[in-house]
Amino acid sequence: MKTHTNIPNLLTFARLLMVPIVVGLFYLDRPISNWAAASIFILACITDYLDGYFARTLRQTSDLGRFLDPVADKVLIAATILMLVGFDRIGPLSLIPAVIILCREVLVSGLREFLADTKVPLPVTQLAKWKTGIQMVALSLLIIDDIPGWPLPIDFLGTLGLWVAGFLTVLTGYDYLKAGLQHID
Repeated sequence: MKTHTNIPNLLTFARLLMVPIVVGLFYLDRPISNWAAASIFILACITDYLDGYFARTLRQTSDLGRFLDPVADKVLIAATILMLVGFDRIGPLSLIPAVIILCREVLVSGLREFLADTKVPLPVTQLAKWKTGIQMVALSLLIIDDIPGWPLPIDFLGTLGLWVAGFLTVLTGYDYLKAGLQHID
């Protein structure tokens, strides 16, 4: 099997294809489109987990996958945050954790790219995995926005999760930067 058509890479390609669907659903009638967008977003998040799982267990890692997987993750998160901001689901104050999340993604990507030339890996930490999980749940809740008659304020829980993810983003970003700076002249 060609490495670009292995299961992990196909899941990554699928995640990339889901991004324009999530974006497009923001323009349709609510609340059905919110649920559809959240469902596709959650499915994309699941493919993020599954592509890594299959790459490890089936030993189907590839250079394309190492490149494309983090790109797909960042495109999904950045596009979703931008749509949430554009549709006023992330308020002015909550732009702070959103900007922190986006900036950390750029910082870590650049650091990983630089360190790849030096053959130094920058492995994902357990705290970073928790950050990603909380971030994905928070964004899912912000996409849903509201459930009429639901006793909990979904948008508030999503915003709270975004702040928690923003805080963890600072911690993990610092950890990555500290680890990476040891290898920079």
